Amino acid sequence: MKENIPVVDLRDQIAGGAARAAFVSTLGRGLEKWGFVAVTGHGVPDDLLAAAYAAATDVFALPEAAKRACERPEAGRQRGYTPFEIEKAKDQAVPDAKEFWHVGRDLPADYRGEIPANVFPAERPEFARIMRTLYATQEAFALRLLVSVGEFLGLPAGFFDELAGQGNSVLRVIHYPDPPGGKAVPGQVRAAAHEDINLMTVLPAATRPGLELLTRDGEWLALETPPGVMICDTGDMMQYLTGGRMPATTHRVVNPPEGGDGGRQSMPFFLHPAPEAVLSPLQGDAPPIRAHDFLMQRLRENGVM
Repeated sequence: MKENIPVVDLRDQIAGGAARAAFVSTLGRGLEKWGFVAVTGHGVPDDLLAAAYAAATDVFALPEAAKRACERPEAGRQRGYTPFEIEKAKDQAVPDAKEFWHVGRDLPADYRGEIPANVFPAERPEFARIMRTLYATQEAFALRLLVSVGEFLGLPAGFFDELAGQGNSVLRVIHYPDPPGGKAVPGQVRAAAHEDINLMTVLPAATRPGLELLTRDGEWLALETPPGVMICDTGDMMQYLTGGRMPATTHRVVNPPEGGDGGRQSMPFFLHPAPEAVLSPLQGDAPPIRAHDFLMQRLRENGVM
């Protein structure tokens, strides 16, 4: 039988004792080996996810002009709307077949830092309300998970809270429409093979299958996310921070069968450090780098800046 990513239950973290120790070990070793784990008991309500997908469907159905009024290319498209075929994976010539909306933390009126402001469509006020709630819920879950990652790595208590507790994190609401005429553009897929930029990604079940990860043996493994499970993976920043101990695993979203599947939606949450935080590798000789500088470099490589 083909091996698959490990599954952990976040409730074991709370239980303490042997259950917590086993949780920390399975989580850490899973991320070392796969860069991916599946998490149950995460506490993100199913009805919130259902409401978020319904709100996303309404927003992506808005007229193109209404969506494009919420574009913010000057902010590296880290907030607001990004149209179809803008973003491409690093080192890929063909853009991905997707459009998406970025939601971040709300900022005080006097904020003058490097985190962009949110942009929401006036035509769909419920979208802002629901996505703000989902952002807060996913951020709390991701930070809890990183508590145990820090334990596994032997880091001081509160290490990741200090690094990412007020980070430039992003909830990405993605729509992968069917290809025009039911036939994909040659060389184009819904999301080409890539690694995430951030520390940790949290991904609830998408509305359609298609996510695959590249194993260390060079084989593509399909990840079918059942309801009630979060798929979590480590990104380039975690790989850099840990000196490669916790890798950023290559993954992709493949095209639907010819003719289409009615379109796919997904809502990954990308946990980022604060812009001014410094990623100082825990091992190896790579130089320290500001999280904002790391992000800007990758956004340029992805063609959104």
